Amino acid sequence: MNSGNETTNTPPATAAPATANNTVAATATVITNIASLVTNDPSLGDGSPLGLIQDAAVVIDGDRVVWIGESSKAPATDNRVDAGGRAVIPGFVDSHSHLVFAGDRTAEFNARMSGQPYAAGGIRTTVAATRAATDEALEANLTRYLGEALRQGTTTFETKSGYGLTVEDEARALRIASRHTDEVTYLGAHIVSPDHADDPAGYVDLVTGPMLDACAPYARWIDVFCEKGAFDGDQARAILTAGKARGLHPRIHANQLSYGPGVQLAVELDAASADHCTHLTQADVDALASGDTVATLLPGAEFSTRAEWPDARRLLDAGVTVALSTDCNPGSSFTSSVPFCIALAVRDMGMTPDEALWSATAGGAAALRRTDIGRLTPGARADLTLLDAPSHVHLAYRPGVPLVTGVWRRGERVL
Repeated sequence: MNSGNETTNTPPATAAPATANNTVAATATVITNIASLVTNDPSLGDGSPLGLIQDAAVVIDGDRVVWIGESSKAPATDNRVDAGGRAVIPGFVDSHSHLVFAGDRTAEFNARMSGQPYAAGGIRTTVAATRAATDEALEANLTRYLGEALRQGTTTFETKSGYGLTVEDEARALRIASRHTDEVTYLGAHIVSPDHADDPAGYVDLVTGPMLDACAPYARWIDVFCEKGAFDGDQARAILTAGKARGLHPRIHANQLSYGPGVQLAVELDAASADHCTHLTQADVDALASGDTVATLLPGAEFSTRAEWPDARRLLDAGVTVALSTDCNPGSSFTSSVPFCIALAVRDMGMTPDEALWSATAGGAAALRRTDIGRLTPGARADLTLLDAPSHVHLAYRPGVPLVTGVWRRGERVL
């Protein structure tokens, strides 16, 4: 999977824009009467980062967008879809999730909502349930939540291992995940395995040795939870460096529960993303602003743990690229809804509706170092979400309302 994934950023040669006279294949599909089209291309439409085009149309041919523009100028095709004056946005790119697991942690959530503090140790509960589950049960659970996310407009997702913590269980989690996405992350370093509670150094050796050997063929990324109670900076560096040597690119759980070395380490190792970024020094913000590492914010975790919100405004004002994702997992953020996370980011993290939408689409793509998704321009992958609203602003304006009424993924309508 590693070598195959390297080609996903460049559209194939057949995905060319429409010709100057707006002719496209008769078999293409045109979506017309779009009240507001978000392209995420500032050279288009209103010139904003969202590249908004009013009264717009999109033409899809195969799995690519081949034309965009004003509805009145749309080229003729045999297949037409009337958007009915609704908004169209790029499909959401959920660049951080943990979907290969079994069981739930209802009791932990109930206790937390009754006043007990959150700690990372609850992961062990899910580890026990996941180890005991069959492959079929794990895959059924994964596909259930993928379907849930798709119905809410998510067309690309990343997901991790991390609930097996043995060579066999981590490898099977990634093997199952790789049947559903190219964006697979090896997270053997989620916590120190209960089997190595008295020998964390031995567990790091396992994660960087036999476990890495078994997992690397199924993964594109390597991740580590750099946090008190999990892995310190030196351990995290050793794990990510070993992964890089095997062709896996780093991402990192950084600065979620406390200040720490995670963000600085992410920038040092050119990690695609530093995820959580709740507790940041000015040096952390400056480091993120100076490099290519995306700050991926996960407001579902703060919502579900009653923790301090990340300061998105501080990051954006410093020029940091920000992504928004769900962190869907059974312990600290059991939501698959990107629209819900957008509403939280606008309400509690200082983001505007435009910034939150960009971060949940183009920002997520940047966190996966992808240029073929998260935007709607000629040559991009035809991943579109149709909203039952005239504007993307309704995602934050009408929180909790199921606004997604149509989804195209790779050019095929799937909802």
